[in-house]
Amino acid sequence: MTSFENSPQINVWRALLALAVVFVMLATTGWTALRSHREPSALQASLNAWKHGHLHGLHLPDPQSPPAQLARFFDSLTPHEQNRLAHRYPLAVGNMNGAPVALRYRANHLALDKARRLEKKRMHDSRLSSAGQQDAGRRMHRYESLLSPGRQILAFDPEGSGRVAEVLGNLTEAERISVVVPGVDTDLLTFQRTHRQYSAPVGMARALYATERMVRPTTRTAVIAWADYTSPDGLGVDAATGRRAAEGALRLNALLRALPGRAPVTMVCHSYGSVLCGVAAHDMPRRVADIAVAASPGMRVSKASHLGTSARVWAMRDASDWVQDVPYLELAGLGHGADPVSSAFGARVLSARDAHGHSGYFQPGTDSLRNLADVGVGAYDDVTCAREDDACRTGLTGASMSERA
Repeated sequence: MTSFENSPQINVWRALLALAVVFVMLATTGWTALRSHREPSALQASLNAWKHGHLHGLHLPDPQSPPAQLARFFDSLTPHEQNRLAHRYPLAVGNMNGAPVALRYRANHLALDKARRLEKKRMHDSRLSSAGQQDAGRRMHRYESLLSPGRQILAFDPEGSGRVAEVLGNLTEAERISVVVPGVDTDLLTFQRTHRQYSAPVGMARALYATERMVRPTTRTAVIAWADYTSPDGLGVDAATGRRAAEGALRLNALLRALPGRAPVTMVCHSYGSVLCGVAAHDMPRRVADIAVAASPGMRVSKASHLGTSARVWAMRDASDWVQDVPYLELAGLGHGADPVSSAFGARVLSARDAHGHSGYFQPGTDSLRNLADVGVGAYDDVTCAREDDACRTGLTGASMSERA
């Protein structure tokens, strides 16, 4: 007699249950898994085309080659040849570490214009729901904004929620470079905001750039609003683990190794962005002189000395910031370690007076923004410490990159 467990009826129900699970997964992901398996992203398609491309009968170099090698390749080309590659492979060139900065700007302009035209068509695509058409409209308007004259887009990927990085100032001539790394819920549509503008990457970078120029008018500065990673969506499991930080750290360090010139670099990392900077710190190039974190839930280490970097580590937190209530620990991959503003951590703790909450650190007129700008331009004697003593400035008088080398 056949057992109940092995009966044909039970096997049929198991098969139906398995199919139901598959359909639920497809319904909740919008068939993303199947489509992503069959169709490469626009960026990957551009990179694939580059890999099979030729110039004057010669193969193009591997786009994953070291930045210095790619820089030599582009230096060997005429301006006409460089532009030809940018027009043929805009997304590949626009995101290629080692390509000349100005060429990346031009390539990303081309890629953004193509993406804008595509979303404009999707706005009127009857096959999309009204929500899908509205989303296309929001993306189209974001692309139009990024295409505005004078904007310098260093990286752009339209896939998924989108990734982007923008430069303020002259990156190739800068004497000091600051890189703003934002936290959760950062994507193409939240890259800049009209309301609460200083809580978005573009607003943060613009405020920092303006303040750096104010505190050191004679120093040539550049600031990068870097949202070229997939950040956690809200305060869920992703935000409580280091997975997104580890993925982003690879992208961040690839950019840092490709920056032109030899100017000292300051990392300005907000909220979950400080987790990313903590994970990336040990592999950052030595030109990274300072890592400043604001509103940090932790940097995945118990002490600043465990970050594995020669950079100075700064931290700040406003008294009204809710992040102070998160558990500062790491257990089975959850949590991000010790509190960076605690005495035991060993960072130089800066004043964040008047920052007002978790998103107010880049608001013009605050101690927090001025302190970040002072660190960014190397004006260490001018920073204001969080505590009543001057401990955060100890040993920094006259400090410079040459002294650290």
